[in-house]
Amino acid sequence: MGASGRLLRAVIMGAPGSGKGTVSSRITKHFELKHLSSGDLLRQNMLQGTEIGVLAKTFIDQGKLIPDDVMTRLALHELKNLTQCSWLLDGFPRTLPQAEALDKAYQIDTVINLNVPFEVIKQRLTARWIHPASGRVYNIEFNPPKTVGIDDLTGEPLIQREDDKPETVIKRLKAYEAQTEPVLQYYQKKGVLETFSGTETNKIWPHVYAFLQTKVPETTQKASVTP
Repeated sequence: MGASGRLLRAVIMGAPGSGKGTVSSRITKHFELKHLSSGDLLRQNMLQGTEIGVLAKTFIDQGKLIPDDVMTRLALHELKNLTQCSWLLDGFPRTLPQAEALDKAYQIDTVINLNVPFEVIKQRLTARWIHPASGRVYNIEFNPPKTVGIDDLTGEPLIQREDDKPETVIKRLKAYEAQTEPVLQYYQKKGVLETFSGTETNKIWPHVYAFLQTKVPETTQKASVTP
C-alpha cells in the first residue's frame, strides 16, 4: 500500500533526550499528518480547566503519575476530532494498558521507535551547567565554559540543576525503559514496530523520512503551486 492509501495511524516512541521532539516536528513539517503530543494536550486541558484537565492536575499536584484510564480518555477524546487526517501520537501510549485501550479504538499501522544508546542520551541530558547568580547556561557539547566547572565572567563555580544531574537522568531513563519495554514488545508482536537506531538525530532522520514516504503523502508546498 503506497502513500495514497487510507489514513495513517502512527505512534512515535523514544526516551527523554532521544531527539523525539525534533523528529516529530520534522515529520509534521514534511508530511500531511497531525502531531498529537500527550504533554501538550494535558497542558491545554489543565489551562482550559476541562473536567479531565482538573482531574489530571490533582495527580500532578500530588506528584503522582496520571493513571492509564485518565490518559486514555484524554487521548481518545482528542482523536475523535481527527477522523479526517492521518496522525502521529507522541507520549501516548506510554504503558501496556494504554496501548491495549488504544487498540480497541484504532488499528495502529506503524510505531516509530527511536533507539539511541543510553550513554549518548546521558551525555546529552547532563551537558547543562548553570551559573546560578546570573542564570548563564553552558552546554558541555555546544558552548562549554573556558575552564571546566567555572563561569567565564565571574570565575565562580557552576552548578547542575537537579534535572540535569547524572543520577536523576539515569533514574528517568530507567523509569522510561521499564514502562515502555512491554509496549515495544506488544507492537513488535503485532508486526508494526519500526526501530531506527543511531547516535545523532541528523543521521536517523533520513531513514525515518524515507520510511514515511512509503506511508503518507508529503506536504505540498502550496506557494509553489499557485501561478
